[in-house]
Amino acid sequence: MNSEMICRDLGRTGEKVSAIGLGGWHLALPDVDKALAERIVHTAIDRGITFLDNSWDYNEGESEKRMGRALKGGYREKVFLMTKIDGRSKKEAAKQIDDSLRRLDTEWVDLLQFHEIIRFDDANRIFDEDGALAAFLEAREAGKVRFIGFTGHKDPHVHLNMLEVAREHGFVFDAVQMPINVMDAHYRSFGRLVVPELVRDGIGVLGMKALGNGIILHSRTVTALECLLFALSEPTSVVITGVDRMDILEQAFEAVRTLPSFGEEEKAALLSRTAKAAARGEFELFKTRSIFDATAQHPDWLGEEPEKFTKLMPA
Repeated sequence: MNSEMICRDLGRTGEKVSAIGLGGWHLALPDVDKALAERIVHTAIDRGITFLDNSWDYNEGESEKRMGRALKGGYREKVFLMTKIDGRSKKEAAKQIDDSLRRLDTEWVDLLQFHEIIRFDDANRIFDEDGALAAFLEAREAGKVRFIGFTGHKDPHVHLNMLEVAREHGFVFDAVQMPINVMDAHYRSFGRLVVPELVRDGIGVLGMKALGNGIILHSRTVTALECLLFALSEPTSVVITGVDRMDILEQAFEAVRTLPSFGEEEKAALLSRTAKAAARGEFELFKTRSIFDATAQHPDWLGEEPEKFTKLMPA
């Protein structure tokens, strides 16, 4: 691993990954052209970032396409590549898996995740005999996928339900992704409710929204660097952060360099300073509003409900 980056265990998988992960969504934002996206990816990898995040639905597939192009020329072999799909049915999930592999121009992803687990019924749809898990398992058997996880940003109890339904089916996830930030610690806390279960079961902890899509900074209680330091100080395998400028990438490396001097006293001070602003979730809009719920805006991405249940509906 490059000396600029620290690495951590990804749960019980035996894999070591960079403590900072590069988010894929920002790579295809309107003010990020293809050349800048490639420069961000190459610089991140050259300096030691190995964990790359993406999703089937990011920017209508453009984020995966740009990452796929950037990983040519030997870069694919240097990274732990993750993407996410939205399909809840086996049929839709299988289609989206193949879409993602084609866009990323790779034969496999290291980690494939169920995206946006934000409803209690998501777990039941996925673990149905005709649900998306069947497509994931077939993809893993075919060598298209190495590890399986899920993500969500709405409510820690939805995550706990997903873990419970998985246990009922004799399945244990390899990784779980959720918001880990200084505001989360005070409101519907994934860090307090979900992370201890993951650590106990050896499941990799993937932190996201360390800055809450930048909204946390509007509270004027914390800096971007402090946000990253807090997330890195939690028991995370990876903290995924979006990068649309080179100085934002440098900020992530600064957080890693500064981490050794960020102790419990500094952490407690941050929690105290943000407690009032965080109390009602007004700076974590992904929890309290629907504007970040892409699958709510595009329910067709989920696929059809199992036919055996739709037949029970009244005419």
